[in-house]
Amino acid sequence: MINSNLKAVDFFCSGGGMSSGILNSGIKVLAGIDYDNTCKETYLANIKGAKFIHADVFEYKEETLEKELNLQKNDDNLILIGCSPCQFWSIINTDRKKSAKSKSLLIEFKRFVEYFNPGYVVVENVPGVLRRKDESGLEDFIIWLEANGYAVHHGVHNVVDYGVPQSRRRLTLIANRVNNNVLEPVKYKGKLKTVYDVIGEHNGFPKAEAGHKDETEFMHSVAGLKQINIDRLNLTDKDGGSRISYANNEDLAPNCHKNDTVNFKDTYGIMWWHKPAPTITTKYFSISNGRFAHPEENRAISIREGAVLQSFPKDYKIKATSIANAARMIGNAVPPKYAASIGKAIIKNHLNAI
Repeated sequence: MINSNLKAVDFFCSGGGMSSGILNSGIKVLAGIDYDNTCKETYLANIKGAKFIHADVFEYKEETLEKELNLQKNDDNLILIGCSPCQFWSIINTDRKKSAKSKSLLIEFKRFVEYFNPGYVVVENVPGVLRRKDESGLEDFIIWLEANGYAVHHGVHNVVDYGVPQSRRRLTLIANRVNNNVLEPVKYKGKLKTVYDVIGEHNGFPKAEAGHKDETEFMHSVAGLKQINIDRLNLTDKDGGSRISYANNEDLAPNCHKNDTVNFKDTYGIMWWHKPAPTITTKYFSISNGRFAHPEENRAISIREGAVLQSFPKDYKIKATSIANAARMIGNAVPPKYAASIGKAIIKNHLNAI
């Protein structure tokens, strides 16, 4: 329910993780902007009342956005959010040439902040942006914000501290021009959420095998596995086991990991029931890309299981043409519960400032 005059525009919105959390915190979302039109259907199916603007931020003009959403400059109620794709700055091994364009997205987002001078600015990204803040444009952005009257918080937060059943460290910047308060996301006061709290038969997830296709909107679909990977999982201890179980097995150990019991232990690993999940990436449907195997079933986690580990509601509509496309939207998303903690901090500040 909307309980404030605040309104947000979500740049690089993808399937709507940030927008969902901001909306659920009580802030109206005017629009999501993304160059990837494949996420439009998912975004509009879930973010009620918002527009989806299909645009490349490198070419999109401030005046065009102003006219399309009837925005005003210097609006204390306006929040501009920029959660740009983070592959270039991630510690995860990605193709840097392929993701090089994402390097400058924060600089492009800054154009809109300078033009509109909104009441609040939010940025979320990988910690690598902070480590190289001069190259990423973050340092110049912070200097500009502070010089123009914003109280700025920027730091690395783990979303597990905000009610998300996942360990995921993220750079978060919240800038406030409405008063002098430095704002931080509102922490979750309950017990740490774990994998067991959100997936499994006791949470409404039927047992499934590798390759299971769920044609319903629940999308409990699972990627297939080659027989060698099924054999590997059969030899791996459930509830937290790793590829170390077969590191010395000539037939099963991957060539790059033969006799290696030290490095990359999460690869082909099994999640723990009673711990938070590891960071849910865009490849969480594949056990060769991390600790993404189900705690007790011989398969990778399903699309829906990955979504709830990202704190998406179980009824969040995922509109995708393939498992890989769905996982990319989910893995790239800001966990909605973490986004809501940012929204709550802004609402509390704004109500006190009125």
